[in-house]
Amino acid sequence: MAQKTAEELAQKQREISIAEFFEKNRHLLGFDNPRRALMTAVKEAVDNALDACEEARILPEINVELIQLGETRFRIVIEDNGPGIIKAQLPKIFAKLLYGSKFHKLAQTRGQQGIGISAAVLYGQLTTGKPATIMSKTGEGKKAIRMKLKINTQTNNPDVIEEEEVEWEEKDHGTRIEIDMEGAYLKGRQSVDEYLKETSVVNPHCTIIYTNPEANQMIFPRAAEQLPPEAREIKPHPYGVELGMLIKMLETTKASTLQQFLTDEFVRVGAGTAKEICANASLLPSTKTKNLNRDLMENLHKGIQNTKIIAPPTDCISPITADLLEKGLRKEINAEFYCSTTRPPAVYRGNPFIIEAALAYGGEQEGDSAVRILRFANRVPLLYQQGACAITNSIQATSWRLYGLQQSKNSLPVGPCTIVVHMSSVWVPFTSESKEALAHYPEIVKEVKLALQECGRKLASFVNKKRRISEESKKRGYIEKYIPHVADSLKSIVGLSEIQKKQVEDDLYAILEHTRGELEEIEMDNPDYDPELAQIGAEDETEEPMGDDSSPHKKGKKRKEELDEEKEGDENEDSFSDDDENDNPGDRQLKLS
Repeated sequence: MAQKTAEELAQKQREISIAEFFEKNRHLLGFDNPRRALMTAVKEAVDNALDACEEARILPEINVELIQLGETRFRIVIEDNGPGIIKAQLPKIFAKLLYGSKFHKLAQTRGQQGIGISAAVLYGQLTTGKPATIMSKTGEGKKAIRMKLKINTQTNNPDVIEEEEVEWEEKDHGTRIEIDMEGAYLKGRQSVDEYLKETSVVNPHCTIIYTNPEANQMIFPRAAEQLPPEAREIKPHPYGVELGMLIKMLETTKASTLQQFLTDEFVRVGAGTAKEICANASLLPSTKTKNLNRDLMENLHKGIQNTKIIAPPTDCISPITADLLEKGLRKEINAEFYCSTTRPPAVYRGNPFIIEAALAYGGEQEGDSAVRILRFANRVPLLYQQGACAITNSIQATSWRLYGLQQSKNSLPVGPCTIVVHMSSVWVPFTSESKEALAHYPEIVKEVKLALQECGRKLASFVNKKRRISEESKKRGYIEKYIPHVADSLKSIVGLSEIQKKQVEDDLYAILEHTRGELEEIEMDNPDYDPELAQIGAEDETEEPMGDDSSPHKKGKKRKEELDEEKEGDENEDSFSDDDENDNPGDRQLKLS
């Protein structure tokens, strides 16, 4: 066999587009099976809608509709009342990967990478061959722009298939996106229904109107008429800048001197701190930035690490707050005991973050299974990859036996309890582009554990109190059991009448009440509980996906029949099967249903 030359091999080398990469690796974006793909597409569109409304200081009202077109084919429709998008930006926002306004912005937002909604368009294009339809209007009296878009995967650029101006009288401003895609609709803890329910709970200022493939409409009304405080954008903190990034900043800065560079480009660095950094780096504050070589830049980086700098400000973060987190938990869980806490701000890699936690114990929850975990990051529910998340790791590493729950070593606690953890940060460290699990930074794990321990101490007080009441009730029961026998014996010995015997019994009961005190009762008093809301997402997950011939969802089939003309020619295309059963067995053990 002839040996190939380097020149022949070199002819095969070529650049790979980011769109081509994710076309082959869509599982990295959360599109690894049909059920999850449907939820991920809805999640990305709703997150974008919420971010847009909050940035424009508009109370969000979002319409979500899932329409079944075929056996495994769905159309998702997301419509919001946000500020709209100008014509020039529409194609890039929806049909260009790694394009957006949030990647370089150090402020709390749901989106981060500029990938999500474009990835949903790419998945729909890949599985159905159809373009996404976008309509946007930027103001009252203006016409809306409607486009049909595809992604050119070789160049990662948008292809505009159709473009026109249309009247959209129902909206003064807003955006609407329609994507046809392969999917599977199932109810349960990892469904679209569950995602929208949890989103409404942690975003009480938002109204969500949701129509599922069965043509059933659910309305999640807003519970607050005020938007959360606006998160202010901040500059990078010196502790979070690595050497390579520092070199890049020095090469592109407009500052002429080192002191000016440090005070202009970083947060929490004043003139005094800048001079201290320069002294620790053995550099003069007046040193010209253009005269710094790589060795001097490395000295500057070491000088930053050796200087005590104030932690970054926290007005760039907008936490839910402990009260609202507990209120949301009360709406969903009917329990005997609730508690919540918000930790003081902390920092990882120079990025400020806040951990909030809450738990609900007892009541109607099952006591013989692992606790239920609700994870959130920047007000977004995290429904997948629970076993890979730092929050789950922190819960497992906490000694719950001290707080009244059963627990085996390195496992989730067992008991009638739901645990909620929320992380707010200018940059949430997700483990992958699908944004479903937090990375295991020691600072984050530590703060989550401290928040859980704070809630755990309150839980232990309640559990001990409940145990004392139970033990006291048993003791009283034993005493009360023998009071009639004591009265009978006194009647026989002393010769009491029936009236006197009854008086003796009453006196003994009075003495019991006086000496042991009034027995306290623990009752479930939760006027905020919404049983209809609690039922959403709690349905049996073992039923057949929507579209199966044996599916009992008659309303979904009716909707499918109404849209038969949409699915002509689709019957012979390959369909996906739900691959949930192929998940890692270790992860399955941690999935709570």
